[in-house]
Amino acid sequence: MMGRLESDQDQFFYNFCLDDVVPVDHLVRRIDAVLDLSWLHEELAPYYSHTGRPLIDPELLSGM
Repeated sequence: MMGRLESDQDQFFYNFCLDDVVPVDHLVRRIDAVLDLSWLHEELAPYYSHTGRPLIDPELLSGM
């Protein structure tokens, strides 16, 4: 890329930790402690291709 880098470009990159933002007593934390979706990987494995784009984690997708 030609030209000078502007100092404003660093706004596109930031660090974010969800644990720092969600309060300790939030309902989502209690749900996360008891909800186990790890069985989804094995259950949905036949529906994902081994070629092409990598799959979106079904545990993450269902949890959302």
